[in-house]
Amino acid sequence: MSAGRLRDHVGLVARLVLGGVLVVAGVLKVGNPLGAARAVQAYDVMPFELARWIGYALPWVEIVVGVLLVIGLFTRVSAVVGAVLMAAFVVGIAQAWARGLSIDCGCFGGGGQVASDQTEYGREIARDLGLALCGAWLVVRPASTLSLDRALFGAHKESA
Repeated sequence: MSAGRLRDHVGLVARLVLGGVLVVAGVLKVGNPLGAARAVQAYDVMPFELARWIGYALPWVEIVVGVLLVIGLFTRVSAVVGAVLMAAFVVGIAQAWARGLSIDCGCFGGGGQVASDQTEYGREIARDLGLALCGAWLVVRPASTLSLDRALFGAHKESA
C-alpha cells in the first residue's frame, strides 16, 4: 500500500472517530436543551444567558459538524470546527478542575454539579485532546478514503 493511500485511510479513521463522537454527543443532548444549557452554565465562565444559548445551540453544531465529517463533506472546514470545539472543551474542563469545581463535563448529556469523587477531568481532557488530534490531522490533510469531497470534487492534491 502506498504512503498516500495509507494516509487516506488514517483520514477516514480520523473522520469517523471525531465525527462519530460529535454526532453521539449532540444526539444525546439535543432532546434535553435545558440540561445542555445547565451543563454549560455549570462551568461558570460566562454570563448565565450566554451560557444558556450556547447550551441550546451546541448539540446542533455537534450534530451538523459530526455528520459532515462522517460523510467527508467540507472536511477541512468541519475539522477546524471540530478541533476548535475539542480545544474549547479541554480549556473548559481544565479550568473547572483548576478552580476546584465538581461538575460532570456534560459532554454526552447530563452535566452540572457532582460529588468530587465523581469527576473524571484527566480522562475527559485526554479524550478531547485525542479527538482534537483527529481534527488537526484532517485540517492538515483532509483527503481521505470514502469521502464525498473526493466523489464530488475529485482527489485532493494532498493525497499524492
